[in-house]
Amino acid sequence: MPPSSSLSRERAIVAVIAGVTANADWLTSDRIEALTGGHGMLNMPVIAIADTLAREILLGADVNVKFANVVRQPVDDLLAKAVAIAKQAGADAANAALLSAVMLYLAGAQAQVGIPAGNRKLGATARMIAGADRCGVASIPTGKKNNKISGFPAVQAIYEAMRAGELSPVSGRNVPTGVGGGPIFGHSTLGEDIVFPAMAERGARIGTQAMLDALAGAGMPTAGLTAAIFGAAAILEIIHPDADVADAYGPYGKVTTAFVAGQSAARTAGLPETLHFRLSGDEYPVGRLIGDLGLILKDVGGPTVIGMMALDEILQVFEEFARYTDPPLGHLCGEAVVAFRALLQPEVSPDAVADRLITDRLAASIDPDTTVVALNTVARKAMQVCRGPVTDVLLAATEPGRTSALMHRATLAYDRLTAGSSVRDVVEELDRERLETITRRLGVRHAGTLGKPVEIRITRVEAGARRTSRMARRWLAFDPSIDVEVEVDGVTTRLPHFVDDIVPRVSTGELAELAPAVTLAAPAVGELLVAGNVIQNVTVPAAMAVALGVAPPEEAAEAAVAGAFVSAGIPGAKQRAEAAARMAARIARHAP
Repeated sequence: MPPSSSLSRERAIVAVIAGVTANADWLTSDRIEALTGGHGMLNMPVIAIADTLAREILLGADVNVKFANVVRQPVDDLLAKAVAIAKQAGADAANAALLSAVMLYLAGAQAQVGIPAGNRKLGATARMIAGADRCGVASIPTGKKNNKISGFPAVQAIYEAMRAGELSPVSGRNVPTGVGGGPIFGHSTLGEDIVFPAMAERGARIGTQAMLDALAGAGMPTAGLTAAIFGAAAILEIIHPDADVADAYGPYGKVTTAFVAGQSAARTAGLPETLHFRLSGDEYPVGRLIGDLGLILKDVGGPTVIGMMALDEILQVFEEFARYTDPPLGHLCGEAVVAFRALLQPEVSPDAVADRLITDRLAASIDPDTTVVALNTVARKAMQVCRGPVTDVLLAATEPGRTSALMHRATLAYDRLTAGSSVRDVVEELDRERLETITRRLGVRHAGTLGKPVEIRITRVEAGARRTSRMARRWLAFDPSIDVEVEVDGVTTRLPHFVDDIVPRVSTGELAELAPAVTLAAPAVGELLVAGNVIQNVTVPAAMAVALGVAPPEEAAEAAVAGAFVSAGIPGAKQRAEAAARMAARIARHAP
């Protein structure tokens, strides 16, 4: 149908951009309203904590945990405010305690100070303020990496070593009566120089290795960071967790059993010795991080799977743990934590943080338009829960890019529709552009790493690879049928039926020789399978069609979804496109 409206090009574009952005939900198929109540993931509580703590710290609040003879310290007030806003955003008590403690730790708070009276631990304080129950490491789950396990393997392995006499270098049967259980043991050569550090080192190694083996046994990636944190937490639950150790481990008063355990766990897991904060590049010893997180985890209560997944997202503040693909919007809070810590650095302006943040993120993105729209959408949704310095920075960082991305699509849609193209054709063109961007930029990234030319080509994208249900045959993400080609230095490897055939056969050892090619292609395919996180390719053309009078809202939305072979990978795009189109048409009708 030709356009029936006399709306000018400029006014049509303004109406469409204003229409699709009138509601933060209309640019994604993810159920992000549910996130504001904590359902599905806890990125909204993390961002709310970041806003709350940043506001207080920038006003001069003291983050230090002090060895003081007082009931309450300023850090307790910070924790109380962080826990309260996290609960308001949907986190339960234990998750609120964990996320608040870790965020405050990244702001510079100590994980522990003092021995014994007046002793304070950040995790335990957060737990008490949140009103969470104590929980053993054996019952704490890992984050979900398709499957999930608990800390039980680490605890079990350490206890088996203990019973076999392989954990402590000293048997309690040989300790004279009156020595064990007091300062003669605990604050002298026997405890500090011999027993505690040896148990910390051995226990963390044993617990971490047990977690690595258990993760692999559950068909999960052998995530070294997860394994190390649980390995450290499990042994710190047993030994004196903050005892000083022999000078061989470091300067007296500066190195505790927590650091020894953390360093041993990190080395067992193959983590780098030094980590680097994103943006600032500041170095941080991995042993200290793992030991401190182990201390927090063993004391903080019983966080749930989504709490531990949010912890993984938080730790993207370190360059070594950063992930640069665009996940479902429930998993998106890493950039907020990066902004949070950067804002706390001396003499830094919010504008400078915003500029550096988006430059850093987009440089590594394989789908920059999706990246900026996803971050912007999450920031706007988080502002409905709590707004502050962090969400302001996220908005400043992403609003220019989002505007540019929407302008491109609105302009293209106007030009194509007024020239006679169908809504479906316009959406297909935009999705092919999205696919080409993803594969091209991924190839460039791999070429930089390998030092040789790399091309990734996705030659077929369809739903219904192996199932007959209507749902599976309609929506790409539920049963993808994708063909891929990987070319490295002129040599091409073809990977037909990548998801439904090649990956299972490689994973079971049948086609092990294809594993390198699968690894190169996986980020592009993974990006496609979560492409419903941003649906601007659907909503903008639909809105333009309705604003121009090419089609009524329901018809335009249906045509847009039919053409979105990538962006409409999960249900939900039609309703959002129709709502955005109606709003764009209302705005167009009132245009002067």
